[in-house]
Amino acid sequence: MMLPFANRVRCSRAFSPVFSLLLIPLLAAVFAAPAEASKKIIFDTDPGTDDALALMLALNSPELDVRAITVVPGNVTAEMGLENALRMVSLANRCDIPVAAGARHPLFQKLITAEFWHGKNGLANIELPPSKCRVDARYGPDLIIELIHAAPHEITLVPVGPLTNIALAVEKDPSIVPLVQEVILMGGSITGGNVNAAAEANIYNDPEAAQIVFQAGWPLTIVGLEVGDKALFTRKYLDELGKTHGPVNDFVYGVNKFLVGLSEQFGGMGSPMYDPSAVAVAVDSSLVKVQAMHVDVETRGEFTRGETVGNRHGNIERNVLHGDRYMIEGVDKVVPNAKVCVDVDADRMLRLFVSRIRGK
Repeated sequence: MMLPFANRVRCSRAFSPVFSLLLIPLLAAVFAAPAEASKKIIFDTDPGTDDALALMLALNSPELDVRAITVVPGNVTAEMGLENALRMVSLANRCDIPVAAGARHPLFQKLITAEFWHGKNGLANIELPPSKCRVDARYGPDLIIELIHAAPHEITLVPVGPLTNIALAVEKDPSIVPLVQEVILMGGSITGGNVNAAAEANIYNDPEAAQIVFQAGWPLTIVGLEVGDKALFTRKYLDELGKTHGPVNDFVYGVNKFLVGLSEQFGGMGSPMYDPSAVAVAVDSSLVKVQAMHVDVETRGEFTRGETVGNRHGNIERNVLHGDRYMIEGVDKVVPNAKVCVDVDADRMLRLFVSRIRGK
């Protein structure tokens, strides 16, 4: 039954506070934009100056949910890398993230460390306070396997060091491959190396492990020298970062100041942001241009061991033996196994980095 107008007005006034309490959260739920879930990542690292920058970017990017940090030897020894990781996680007040030790050496060759480029302690000779965090008792590759099975199709692997831990995980449990959402790694180059004419450092430090990871069959994005060599952290960005302060901000500023100075000693205009590039791509894939291609890792060449060899054209000639010679009888298609980053919006990537670190 319809109430008289006056009664309707009185009723609406009488109940308006109640209706308001019920209506406000309802409207907020209806009109609020749905929040996109953070990307769950496992960060595999050999800290390392640029690894430190990458880790701090990951920890300060709301798009990423760092589920674990696994440590691999490379820039420094396994022991020093683990200590560095624990101290950085402590500095960022993130003791909730498990930090686990992994492999102690490459699969088949002796370890090559790079204190020359990273400082005696691997962190630009900056002494961070002792860690409040404790190491996770699990073995790094086992932790990777465990977390992938616990969240199938949700984990993105972000390795920014030699690929030993990732290869060990795949070799121990190949069933993880189809359960991984994506692998975004820093390593390799299709245009020449940085440790020599052919090879990039992370791949050179364990080529056999890299070949296992490249051929595993999961979605793979390779963020190599083509990105880092263009994304140069110059004094312009250093000055911008120096305008704000905080424990993480000041640490990252110090690391970048060390790296920029080192780069200038060798005639460079800025420090290549190698490892942070992989994290930046995990945050925003539109920062880079990619090309699908099949990539193999050279493991035997005298001058090319560790080279990442990309088939840019997607085919290979088919040679068939006829008597004492081979004849080309056709061309076979080559199936891509990776998206290779071939270009980057460098300024946008560097500004993303600075904006995430400022004031932290």
